[in-house]
Amino acid sequence: MEQNKQANYRSALYTIITVFFFWGFLAASNGIFIPFCKFYFHLSQFQSQLIDYTFYGGYFIGSLVLYYASQLIKVDLLNKMGYKNGIIIGLVISAVGALLMVMGLNSGSFIFILVSYFVIAIGFSLQQTAANPFVIALGSPQTGAHRLNLAGSLNNIGGILGPVIVNKLLFGVATNPDINKIQISAVDNEYYILAGLFIAVAIFFYVSKLPVVTSDEKIESSHKANLPLFVILLGFILIMAADPLTAATGISKSYYVYSALAVILLSLIICIPLSAKNKEGWGAMQYPQLILGMIAIFTYVGVEVTIASNLGALLKTPDFGSYAESNIKQFISLYWGSLMIGRWTGAIGAFKLTKMWKNTLTVVVPFVAFGVVLLVNYFNGTDVRDMFTYAICVAILIVGFYIGNQKPARTLAIFTIIGVIAMFVGLALTGKVALYALISGGLCCSIMWPSIFALAITGLGKYTSQGSAFLIMMILGGAIIPPIQGFLADTSGIHHSYIVPLLGFAYLTFFAWKVSGELKKQGVDVEALETAEAH
Repeated sequence: MEQNKQANYRSALYTIITVFFFWGFLAASNGIFIPFCKFYFHLSQFQSQLIDYTFYGGYFIGSLVLYYASQLIKVDLLNKMGYKNGIIIGLVISAVGALLMVMGLNSGSFIFILVSYFVIAIGFSLQQTAANPFVIALGSPQTGAHRLNLAGSLNNIGGILGPVIVNKLLFGVATNPDINKIQISAVDNEYYILAGLFIAVAIFFYVSKLPVVTSDEKIESSHKANLPLFVILLGFILIMAADPLTAATGISKSYYVYSALAVILLSLIICIPLSAKNKEGWGAMQYPQLILGMIAIFTYVGVEVTIASNLGALLKTPDFGSYAESNIKQFISLYWGSLMIGRWTGAIGAFKLTKMWKNTLTVVVPFVAFGVVLLVNYFNGTDVRDMFTYAICVAILIVGFYIGNQKPARTLAIFTIIGVIAMFVGLALTGKVALYALISGGLCCSIMWPSIFALAITGLGKYTSQGSAFLIMMILGGAIIPPIQGFLADTSGIHHSYIVPLLGFAYLTFFAWKVSGELKKQGVDVEALETAEAH
């Protein structure tokens, strides 16, 4: 009986990590899909970035709805319904979104495509919020981090393969296909497969006997946090409304775009002094490290997404090779592969190893992961010889890991400073050196989620769960920052627009310093903290 139970749990684990693969697959494939949509629908760079806006905005809206519903009934809604049911519902919603995408692709309506992306992301939001604790429940709690690392590695592999497979679907096997003859309906099969997969996994979970993971724990009151979160929602809406508002009022779109960012950031910053005066009613947002961390997650996700999503437009310029849309896949794949390289290296710390083995694997694993990226592109017909020089960037990553020594504040500071330098090189130069400098931003971003997470939730006590939910909401940065860079690209040029991720890395450097000071005031030794296992 016990053996059957364990086998059933293993089957559930293997199935759910397949879904992790497709989360990474879709997110990374946007780097190919965005420049294609820009050409096909005759979009500005700002408009093309609305794909990321709706995709990552769906995560924010889904999390926000769960938060407000839980506040209303005074119980964590997802805990009450059960993580299993939450995953099933999320999968069904994403399946509906995938089928809507097929209709949108054949309708020729860009708005329809954005709506479809939004529905898929709403489902992803529910799946991801439930999936992490559910994976931990599928076995011993002591080995939960290992299962999360396994799931996360599949997410990263999806990130490598996404650009390659979507490029193949759009452009076929031709070396220099005529983009004017390509039909957007070429990706119909991808979304039929995705819809079928989501439904199949939902059915599997429905019929499987899995552990019941629920909690009726009362939600701590945080009514004062409701207003800033609502203001953030208004800032989110303002990005989508920028074009119609400009047409209606004649006021420059720049006012609306930059105001949206200002509204979101100021609504968080102002919470720090307000909650310091009277902590009652603020919940997790009474802690300055959480507010600073929310801004940091917002910035980090925005930087991670915007580097890749605007890369297609950059690669079309003469200074960066004048690449056609059909020939950028290896660079998008290398960028998302860079995240895998860093995360695989960071995962070494989750295992109990001798110092010698840790040191050895810290050198070997990054180059093995880099080899995986090269092999995927090689078997897709790409000449990877030019990519060998990127090994220099991987070597710098290894040095950064040795200096960081699994300490979140130190690791974050090191990689954000490297990120600032890399973006500066990318802005100051052109050609392959500048291109690889910009792509290496993926290596820098790879360690940020667990490092920021660990620092932001330290000291929250009974508000840790709520604080984690607030941090997950800030995936919103992936919806806001790419359109802002897209707008800057339309007005100042795509190359100059990469000052946006430079400024993002600069804030993250400030965060590493500032949050360390805040925690020290609370008596926390930041050097004693370990990086959180968060994906």
